[in-house]
Amino acid sequence: MVGMNLLATVLLASALCVGATGCKPQVVYKPAAAPPDEQTQRTTASGSRPQPDLSGRTRFGKASFYAKKFEGREMADGNTMDPQSNNAASRTLPLGTTAKVTNVETGQSAVVTIEDRGPYVNGRIVDLSSSTAHKIGITHESGVAEVKVAPILVPLPDGSTRSGAATPEAEPLQLK
Repeated sequence: MVGMNLLATVLLASALCVGATGCKPQVVYKPAAAPPDEQTQRTTASGSRPQPDLSGRTRFGKASFYAKKFEGREMADGNTMDPQSNNAASRTLPLGTTAKVTNVETGQSAVVTIEDRGPYVNGRIVDLSSSTAHKIGITHESGVAEVKVAPILVPLPDGSTRSGAATPEAEPLQLK
């Protein structure tokens, strides 16, 4: 009987020892969900591009202006970035779109032509030439402003154009 108790004790101790050292509980770490704008940036950074917005709808967000280092560089449409022109960059508006950009705080506005891609900073929807940014009240000190971007004419893939939220009759075009 003593032998059986000793054998049972040894087996029990062995089982406890093996269980304690060999099997760790599996811990699964789940990353916290990213905010929606970060999720969009991750998708874009992984190689997929945002789809062009041909709707002509008005959008709200932040505008910034091109850094000095971009002056004279080629833009997405092949033109040279001129800080004195009305060029602008958008990630989703088609190249060639004419839009009215209004500083929400000051009410100042300017008409721009989308000639480049960007900005690549979360929350920003348009980059402006420095002269256009100055026209609507964005200073080098502030750098960024809340804006409303209302497309006037949106080029479509078939070569036609669509009128946007701001109509051409409502705002005279400022051509370069």
